[in-house]
Amino acid sequence: MEEKFLRPKIRFKGFTDAWEQYKFDSITFPSGVKNADNLLLESYSITNEAGFIPQNIQFENGGTMRDADKSMYYIVSPRSFAYNPARINVGSIGYYNQSKNVIVSSLYEVFQTTNNIDDRFLWHWFKTDHFQKLIEQYQEGGVRLYFYYDKLCKGQLPAPQLIEQRKIGSLLDNIDNLITLHQRKYDKLVNTKKALLDKMFPKNGELVPKLRFRGFTDAWEQCKLGNLGRTQSGVGFPDVEQGGQEGIPFYKVSDMNTPGNEHEMLNANHYVTNDQIAKRAWNPIDSVPAIMFAKVGAAVMLNRKRLVSRPFLLDNNTMAYSFGAQLDTKFGKTLFDTIYLPSLVQVGALPSYNATDINELEVKVPKLDEQSKIGLVFSNIDNLITLHQRKYEKLKNIKKALLEKIFV
Repeated sequence: MEEKFLRPKIRFKGFTDAWEQYKFDSITFPSGVKNADNLLLESYSITNEAGFIPQNIQFENGGTMRDADKSMYYIVSPRSFAYNPARINVGSIGYYNQSKNVIVSSLYEVFQTTNNIDDRFLWHWFKTDHFQKLIEQYQEGGVRLYFYYDKLCKGQLPAPQLIEQRKIGSLLDNIDNLITLHQRKYDKLVNTKKALLDKMFPKNGELVPKLRFRGFTDAWEQCKLGNLGRTQSGVGFPDVEQGGQEGIPFYKVSDMNTPGNEHEMLNANHYVTNDQIAKRAWNPIDSVPAIMFAKVGAAVMLNRKRLVSRPFLLDNNTMAYSFGAQLDTKFGKTLFDTIYLPSLVQVGALPSYNATDINELEVKVPKLDEQSKIGLVFSNIDNLITLHQRKYEKLKNIKKALLEKIFV
């Protein structure tokens, strides 16, 4: 590659020198040593999600290899890379930098770097399309493809001087730490919500929850959903009439995946005009708020539900339950979070729901003032879940863009 092309699209201020090409056999060396004495070192596996992970976590109680002879395993020392040659194409590579030695399967390739390459710089380069292209160029095999260490050594790594490498590695590490932070907060909030749903709603055979606000002691009322609201099915919506920019929103199952619609359908991809409604004799659902969910097909098994707070139309693969006056909006949304709708699926060629079965479902509800307090708690949790999910996704996109521009 000509020198003028060995510069990234973006870089830190003050760095202008062209990057150099390094052959991998000049900047790495195999470092795996056979565990010949069968030392009782902790066994690790490598996954594309977590990198190095103890086998007793990856596999329950260590899996089938727990008591096996480990004398053929490789000892991995700190500051080592390792990967599975058969799974490197899906990102199954790890960097180990703990204080003690561990062991990995003899199927893995284990190597370290020389002093002129920063490990964190290299680690992030392994996550770029540049590395994927190198794998595709040199992997070998028939049904299953392999990318062994000798193939890695045929490739080249464009890299700047160490000081710039370290800045790049540190920047991307900081982004990774923020991604991990928001992922952990998201997971913690999801688990908190799950625990609260279990305690703030009565269990089967009971009419009071384990946890409730001070001052509320009355038993909850048991009744059918049909007594608290109304279930309706969607209508047919020809493709030629989809895609309008104004009017009444027409929601489809796929619209639940639109960013911003994680909990409530705020963004519409399709609208229907009053002329279309009159021509087709459609009846918009104007008894809102309501909960929409998939009615037929594989999507029903996902048990996804979304709140809708404005008049709307649904396609014929969806269904909606409109709240009556006895249901607080936020509580009603939370109530549906406690209901596993797939348990009502009708047997047939495709899984589907019947509106009558939804209406006949028995639930328990408190008085409106208690509903309001409960609903507000879960609404706040949902907002925090969405906040951390969006930050997580935004940081992932930022990192993806940086990987494309900060490396050559």
